[in-house]
Amino acid sequence: MTTEMKKTFEKEYINSFSKEMGEPVWLTELRVNALEQAENLPMPNPDKTKIDKWNFTQFDKHIIKSEDFTSFDELPDSVKSLINVNESNQSLYIQRNNRPTLISLSTELQESGVVFTDIFTAAREHGDLLQKYFMKDAVKVDEHKLTALHAALLNGGAFLYVPKNVELKEPVQAVFLHDDAEANVFNHVLIVAEDNSSVTYVENYISTVEAKDNVFNIITEVIANQNANVQYGSVDTLAKGITAYVNRRGIAAKDARIGWSLGLMNDGNTISETTTNLIGDGSSGDTKSVVVGRGEQIQNFTTKIVHFGRNTEANILKRGVLKESATTIFNGIGKIEHGASKSNAEQESRILMLSEKARGDANPILLIDEDDVMAGHAASVGRVDPTQLYYLMSRGITQKEAERLVIHGFLAPVVNQLPIEGVKKQLVEVIERKVQ
Repeated sequence: MTTEMKKTFEKEYINSFSKEMGEPVWLTELRVNALEQAENLPMPNPDKTKIDKWNFTQFDKHIIKSEDFTSFDELPDSVKSLINVNESNQSLYIQRNNRPTLISLSTELQESGVVFTDIFTAAREHGDLLQKYFMKDAVKVDEHKLTALHAALLNGGAFLYVPKNVELKEPVQAVFLHDDAEANVFNHVLIVAEDNSSVTYVENYISTVEAKDNVFNIITEVIANQNANVQYGSVDTLAKGITAYVNRRGIAAKDARIGWSLGLMNDGNTISETTTNLIGDGSSGDTKSVVVGRGEQIQNFTTKIVHFGRNTEANILKRGVLKESATTIFNGIGKIEHGASKSNAEQESRILMLSEKARGDANPILLIDEDDVMAGHAASVGRVDPTQLYYLMSRGITQKEAERLVIHGFLAPVVNQLPIEGVKKQLVEVIERKVQ
């Protein structure tokens, strides 16, 4: 598979699209420069997964002009099940393919000065604020070909800004619905939490149609300033024919906290990177991930927490279940930079394989450049214990039901620790569907 872009998406197209969306000059220039850089930048190189034949660049349509939903009642049942349709006072954004279609802001958000809107409106109405953070400190445009293409072809996403000293009690939610077989998504979510603020953000990526050779290029940036607390939850359920690149990255200032609760349930080939940079002293990062792979899909999940500040705390906890001929790689990286004394980096990754053809690999990595620190890791890859299955089946339980119980028991230590109740509930339901 060639990694050259189709000639449809050249400088003239980018300029025209940016003008059509009413974007400020700085964003148009960023797009054009990114497109030029993408020509010469290499592809990312995930450890132990060859992606040279994966399709990240070949697609026909950049924008699908979907119809708006005029009310919650028009939403498909699969989306209604993710939200509280009877709650009028909620903070909710719904994007249909590439189109912002519904947004609801709670009284709490409106009265506190919080900005929550689609990425295009943010560029038009909050351009200076967006420019200050967009692909500056967390994810850089020129990291590799896929970050540059993301910047050039950005066609969806959300912006959430929480002012200083604002603590939101209710979660903010975004649902990204894929219901057009021709849609390709380059979504960017930017969350900025100012000093002493607190927010819980929950998102869902959901496909309701079959896909074939679709491309999803998703980047999230979380900026947690001094003593801010950001809890980020996501349940991803994209269709089999979607090749996904997902990059979620956080920057934590002094005494800030970033927590990721991720249900990574796509059915297509996926590369996922979740990184937290603990810049400030006393900052902390926590990443909990649950994965279920099935069919012939190949997935690579890299979770990384880098300690720059002193007295920083990090914990990575990942569990994956593989069925049929699925392949999953877990890369866990704890890095303690020189000067990050009194820091602690812990990680645990475990994979359970349910068939002879499934393949899993868990790679814990500790990179330590400081003496006065603590660090630890645990990893395991194994097949389902036939003794457990035999015990359950001897009690009159079918083999299928016994496997289901073993899977839930294996994933429960992570699922039960997820701090966001809504994500926990959704994840249990998705796991139930995937292990049938």
